[in-house]
Amino acid sequence: MLKLHFAPNSRAGRIVWLFEELGMDYEINKMAFHPKDLKSDAHRARHPLGRIPVLEDGDLTLWESGAIVEYVMARYGDGGLKPAVESPAFPEYLQWFHYCEGMVMPPINTIMVHSVLLPPERRDEKVLAQAQRLLGRSIEPVDAALAGREYLVGDFSAADIMLGHSLFMANRLGQVSDEMTNLKRYVAHIEKRPAFQKAITMQ
Repeated sequence: MLKLHFAPNSRAGRIVWLFEELGMDYEINKMAFHPKDLKSDAHRARHPLGRIPVLEDGDLTLWESGAIVEYVMARYGDGGLKPAVESPAFPEYLQWFHYCEGMVMPPINTIMVHSVLLPPERRDEKVLAQAQRLLGRSIEPVDAALAGREYLVGDFSAADIMLGHSLFMANRLGQVSDEMTNLKRYVAHIEKRPAFQKAITMQ
């Protein structure tokens, strides 16, 4: 059985969401989002930087949420949750699948550091404001792309798990403006999926 090393309010939620969408059996090692767990010798043996998620599949250990999603889909997904390679939708699927880590998560990480994780005396308001502006610019193309669409690329796909989770986080941080009506509607829509709700209850 697959084992996921998990901490709340992290990218590990994507993996639980994927497991639930695929109806898979899995085991969770739930850790605190705190150095006492993440930087422990036991966890550094799994991930050299003490990050999560980490997936164990027998003798295999794999980290990076996007890599884990692609691995699970290729090994256990039975061809679902993505367009066929020959489909005209496949290139756009790849674009949005990777857009979250390339463009959306870096400013979210900075916002989290300078509004939540650092003690108040170490937070930098200029850095925070710059990250908020960058995040706003980064999600504008997503809002435009969602016009008239239920999901990012045709039917629900792993791109929605990857980027949708990031957009959910951005919205929860109050960084999605009311003017982004397509994005607001999309986030509300994915929040209603039973698999998403089960994954987020673990947060």
